Amino acid sequence: MAKFQNIRVLLLCCCTFITMAAAAQFTLTGQLRTRTELRNGLGNLVLKGSKAAAFTSQRTRLAFGYKWDRLTIGVAVQDVRVWGQDASSISNADGNRFMLHEGWADLTLFNKADTTIKTKGIDLMSLKIGRQELIYDDVRLIGNLDWLQQARRHDMALLKTVHKGWQVDVGFAFNQNSDAFGITGTSYVPANVPAYVKNSLGALVPAPAGILPLATGGNAGNNSAKTGTPVWSNPPSTNGGNQDYKSFTSLYVSKKFNQTKFSALFFNDNFGKYKLDSVGTAGTGYVYGRRFASAGATDAFDYSGTNQRYTYGLMINHTLGNASGFGKIAIQAAYYAQSGKNRDGVKMKGAYHYTASVTYQKGKLSIAPGYEVLSGNDAATTTDEKFDPLYGTPHRHWGYMDYFYVGTGSAAGGLQNPYLKFKYTGNTIAAGIDVHTFSLQKDMKKADGSLVGKNLGTEIDLLLNYNMNKFTNIEIGYSLMKASKNMPFAKAQATTDAVADTYRKTGTWFYAMLRFTPDFFYTKPVAIKQ
Repeated sequence: MAKFQNIRVLLLCCCTFITMAAAAQFTLTGQLRTRTELRNGLGNLVLKGSKAAAFTSQRTRLAFGYKWDRLTIGVAVQDVRVWGQDASSISNADGNRFMLHEGWADLTLFNKADTTIKTKGIDLMSLKIGRQELIYDDVRLIGNLDWLQQARRHDMALLKTVHKGWQVDVGFAFNQNSDAFGITGTSYVPANVPAYVKNSLGALVPAPAGILPLATGGNAGNNSAKTGTPVWSNPPSTNGGNQDYKSFTSLYVSKKFNQTKFSALFFNDNFGKYKLDSVGTAGTGYVYGRRFASAGATDAFDYSGTNQRYTYGLMINHTLGNASGFGKIAIQAAYYAQSGKNRDGVKMKGAYHYTASVTYQKGKLSIAPGYEVLSGNDAATTTDEKFDPLYGTPHRHWGYMDYFYVGTGSAAGGLQNPYLKFKYTGNTIAAGIDVHTFSLQKDMKKADGSLVGKNLGTEIDLLLNYNMNKFTNIEIGYSLMKASKNMPFAKAQATTDAVADTYRKTGTWFYAMLRFTPDFFYTKPVAIKQ
């Protein structure tokens, strides 16, 4: 009897679906499914001593249907991937490509306002799992990097809780390159490695398995490469894009008391261990690289461990007044520190970042002076004291010309950044002027042993925004960098005065951007005549 009851329910659901579909021209459905696996002998036996493979795979599917008289069209797009196959943000060198930027599901576990959920005790809790953006505070350390066309996302699980005004988010990510049969262990190559690379003789050869290639000879385009010394073809950098973490655990806590908001961040990102290695022969040429996986290795190096880095700190935001009266004043201050080991296994000691700013707004005008410091490495240091601003949006904070903490690299000596920002915000037009004065936080040395001057230069950014309509925005920007003679040394473009003198000290940049953001199901309100 129960069997026939189930059939009746199924037929009823089918009939309901057919009736709804017949009444509509369009259908749009989706599916997201994540699967976490721990493999230690699936499909084939593995060798003794092999370690289990662990990863999470995800399928995201979108199906679109359209029917008009005698024409029926159905389109289904699907993305299947292993978490971590793509770095959290690809670089321009990785090319422009079709990708899944977000694909996630958010499951509500507790909701005080929902009477259908019988379990109480927590105001609101949900689990968000899949490929997603991660944004906190002013995106200084954790953000979606929206300015970059590729943007940033993470393959992760996020447990979100809101209770009595407190927000507590706990995140976890674990990356792997592949879920193919025969893979053992959890070694991870933290980059989008091309299929083919150039070896020491300039020949194009298949990229060795488990190796993140280095450039040699003239391929890297700098002085050290011309001697044949292997150097990074893509220097390691969190915000640089193609260097990714093996895993991370995050904790974000915030609470607002009247006009003051406190937020705390703890972020533990772990990086796979590696060793310098080469593949090839003198006759056919070598491919140099950093080996992250044990396949092909000739020694007992343990690739399964990680270098663990810890970032933690507190941000405070306080507002008083209002824009229509005397004026609105917003005060922001934050301090963060880093410890543990960096991605190269060097012990971190005394790395810090602090910032303070005051924004005064009166009507449509605002002015915001501020000052911030990111610690750097002293010329003679043996530990890493350079603060890495994690996975934020540097473009928003350290100049629109992106000289610092992006894919172009940043000064080993850290950064000091006093700035002044002016902004006008109208109904359809907004305009702004930002002025930054950059300098080193720690001393750097030239090849001859003399110190590099700390002053790096001044940048001026002009920005104009016009909202043409609800879905169309025009943005125009112009930036000017007046760099000092110290900038080429700080950016590792030069090691001697003779080379530094070959660089122009003035930089300019202009852009015009059209932004269309249509809502395809938006219906314009219609006035009803009385």
